[in-house]
Amino acid sequence: MSERTRIALGVFEMMNPSNGMPTWTDPRGRGDDWDRLEYWVDLARILDAAGFDFLFFADTYGYATLDGVMPEEVAAHGIQFPALDPMLAIAALARETETLGFVVTSPTTVEKPYGTARRFATLDRMTGGRIGWNVVTGSSQATTDELFGITAQLTHDERYDAADEFLDTCLRHWEHSWDDEAEVRDRATGVYADPAGLHRVEVDGAYQRSRGVFAVPPTPQRTPMLFQAGTSDRGRAYAARNAEAVFIQGQSIASAAAHVADIREQAVRQGRRPDDVKVVTGMTVTVAPTRAEALALRAEYEALLTRADAAVMFAGITGLDLTGLDPDTRVADLRTDLGQTLVQRYARQNPNMRVGEIIDAFRTKAIRGFQVTGSPEEVADEIEAIVDGSGIDGVMLEPTFGGPDAYRAFVELVLPILAARGRVSRPAGTTLREHLSGAARLAPTHRAHTLRATEPVR
Repeated sequence: MSERTRIALGVFEMMNPSNGMPTWTDPRGRGDDWDRLEYWVDLARILDAAGFDFLFFADTYGYATLDGVMPEEVAAHGIQFPALDPMLAIAALARETETLGFVVTSPTTVEKPYGTARRFATLDRMTGGRIGWNVVTGSSQATTDELFGITAQLTHDERYDAADEFLDTCLRHWEHSWDDEAEVRDRATGVYADPAGLHRVEVDGAYQRSRGVFAVPPTPQRTPMLFQAGTSDRGRAYAARNAEAVFIQGQSIASAAAHVADIREQAVRQGRRPDDVKVVTGMTVTVAPTRAEALALRAEYEALLTRADAAVMFAGITGLDLTGLDPDTRVADLRTDLGQTLVQRYARQNPNMRVGEIIDAFRTKAIRGFQVTGSPEEVADEIEAIVDGSGIDGVMLEPTFGGPDAYRAFVELVLPILAARGRVSRPAGTTLREHLSGAARLAPTHRAHTLRATEPVR
């Protein structure tokens, strides 16, 4: 490998008919396949054979609503609806792959820490340590609250306060309830676990309560690799404290570099090392043997996307119905407790951008990252320029029409060029954490090591 940064490779997916804006009707989409396990097994095999580091599943319990009601377009056009639970497929995907890691989104708003800790620990065992948790405080939160009957309304920042406590409780179970040698499995003495090596977790916090011994013995990673995707001000602060990998949607080298620098500076202030936090950006790659063919393919893709669907999807993420606002309203003046990451993205790009301009920008880019289109050499050159210019550690490919064709094209046309330049290689180690950071366990600088099994009861 070159001394230049090894580019980590992931793929961004959702178990919906379309990944984001509706594309399921196109023959290259996955309208007939998204709910078949074999489709996802085939995709995982493709990525595993190509040497990708992980397959990332975004997920939410909710869906887009306006004033508490699902717009007809959501169901009729399949706008991130319907949806399956990706966590239930991970064991099957892991069995059919060798090194590919899996990152699953799970919220801190509607789950309980013990249940989340138990599910991820189980998956860490069943995948041989190839599991990661994308920690989110919520998505489509108004809808989710109604579905779960949640009446207590938290502000954006309060949700992060609750998420801190949620994660701390999980970390106590994963890292501090079992000593490393407590699982002895000694048939001769008839002792499965040494009682002296087990510790009762005691948490009685403002948002979470949990008491008892964790039922899952230590797993290959103990704690799943911790991802975080919020890039709002509060989200970046949370990532600097907790995350091992941060997912951003960079749309320019300058903005991505600023995100990377800010997250790492905050991490250092938390007593961590800059490289303790890996940064991965979303990227939609449209590649073909010639630039003209790639541009034509991109135009076909964009022709599927409508302004009306974009407005509905934007409202579902942010709670803001842009069609009901004065089109001359500045984006910097918009206020919401939901989806601040998305609103702040546009405000940072151009504080004077007007509401009327947002829908046009959102229609083709939605919540995606860099848009890279061209011949194989052009795409490889641009990826290297983005990585080297921003300091990010990897890219997460996003689909175009929804099916696997975009990934196959990348594997066949771009991956060999990046490999020849020494920018990509097969994952090292057996666990997801080793793929991205070189060690199977949390870094010694992670604050999980400062916690105790017992939190003093208030």
